[in-house]
Amino acid sequence: MTTPDLPTQPAAEERLLRERLQRAGYLADEDLATTVWLASALQRPLLLEGDAGVGKTALATALAQSQNATLVRLQCFEGLDLAQAAYEWNYGRQLMAIRMSESVQSGQNGVGSVRESDVFSRDYLLERPLLRAISQSGPCVLLIDEIDRADEAFEAFLLEVLAEYQITVPEIGTIRATHIPQVILTSNGTRELSDALRRRCLYHYLDYPTLAREIAIVKSALPEADTRLVEEAVHFVQRLRREDLAKIPGIAETLDWVNALFQMRHHSLPEDMSAVLGTLGCLLKTREDRFLMGPDRLRQLVEGRRTVGVAESANEQAKATA
Repeated sequence: MTTPDLPTQPAAEERLLRERLQRAGYLADEDLATTVWLASALQRPLLLEGDAGVGKTALATALAQSQNATLVRLQCFEGLDLAQAAYEWNYGRQLMAIRMSESVQSGQNGVGSVRESDVFSRDYLLERPLLRAISQSGPCVLLIDEIDRADEAFEAFLLEVLAEYQITVPEIGTIRATHIPQVILTSNGTRELSDALRRRCLYHYLDYPTLAREIAIVKSALPEADTRLVEEAVHFVQRLRREDLAKIPGIAETLDWVNALFQMRHHSLPEDMSAVLGTLGCLLKTREDRFLMGPDRLRQLVEGRRTVGVAESANEQAKATA
């Protein structure tokens, strides 16, 4: 009696996936690698949720690179519709075909006339990201980026693609994927997604990296930078994220900042806070956040001391004078 074929050594396959992602420049932890592997094995979409800048989009890019797959990206926004996301009829080409047929028909007694089914065929479809992804004949990663920015009505259309890997075009029928793409959806959590969408996906919440992992990420991306500079800079950013900021700096901002310090020939964090202030445009992207970071507050963060907010400082001064 023969037993059915089972996946061979899943743990080894997960480890191989992590190694491939690392070679593509993405350091995934064990939980994330397991979820990505399961999404591929089960042929299910993966919904990645987390703050902006934690590496959601970068994962899809690295995954496509590690698998030598085509990356198809759909950037979501408010008002996104079917014509922009899936397909659109090539009306100019259809009109040209009709006119050419009319010209031939007038000279040949009706021979060569174009029927409606002739101009509403696959040849006259303009492929947008969703149709392009399910039409690939080889490996493909479909990135549906910032799905929370799209309208709920678009989510409803997307369900067919996520569940069946197919798109129904009323004029010609259903177009099914010949090669199932690996689908990555990302969300920054700006609105709640529907239960129907979530049910069709595997889920992973991607948080800011730990200190050790972020140091490893920066060292991997900027191997020329001094180890001391990288470690001190990442320590600083990790403390900065605990501040009451309007926009918390992500991994991309950390990389930009360390690279800026490296380009300025620093081997460690500068002792002069004015030099640090001059580079904060890499980390802080709003006027309010930039205003909060004066030299004294920066000094506290660099030295690892707890930063006291304005209200807390006033309360402590009141207690001291009482």
